[in-house]
Amino acid sequence: MAAGGRTIRFLPAAPLPDDLPEGRLAIADMANAFGVTHRTLHFYEEKGLLTAARVGPMRVYGPNEIQQMALVNTCRETGMPVAAIQEMLEALCGAGCQQEADRIFRDAMIARKRELTAQQSAIRRQMQQIGELLDFGTGQENESNDTGEHEELSDVELRCLTLMAEGYPTTRIARALEIEAGQVQVMERDIIRKFDGNNRFQAVAKAVMLGIIGN
Repeated sequence: MAAGGRTIRFLPAAPLPDDLPEGRLAIADMANAFGVTHRTLHFYEEKGLLTAARVGPMRVYGPNEIQQMALVNTCRETGMPVAAIQEMLEALCGAGCQQEADRIFRDAMIARKRELTAQQSAIRRQMQQIGELLDFGTGQENESNDTGEHEELSDVELRCLTLMAEGYPTTRIARALEIEAGQVQVMERDIIRKFDGNNRFQAVAKAVMLGIIGN
């Protein structure tokens, strides 16, 4: 396994898909296992995040490449930028032992957590500003009519909304709820519609303002 032309000898452990087929995987099996598209795998190769062997014109992924994909996929699910993953993989190329590789990964996760905490604080401030703007010059009755009505959510929709608020991507929500990614996409659209939103952010923001989920 390599990153930027250098070999990674030690990879941190990352969760593998439960239904992962045995042996080497063709690109279609790799994409299905991790819930990504062929184009995503090609993109990861272009950016040096992943490598693949070739059997004729076909890409084939062995155990090492699969484990590296699990690592990259885990990082992407946290919203880690590609540049940060590239930097982490370069650091892993220089790791002399498994313990050092694990430390590099842990440091990258701690840095990402700090970034998310900062973003969360910024979002809270922005939502507070929005709330103040909505309150300014409007009566309580108008505010109630604007934000107080929405269709009831089922228990599974509420769990899905909570995960959406935490920034989980569709594939990770599907695993958490133990349903197909396509079902999650339909559920997300229904949730957005129930809050009269145009996107995830609007639905989550309104749910927080109504006290349905925490901020």
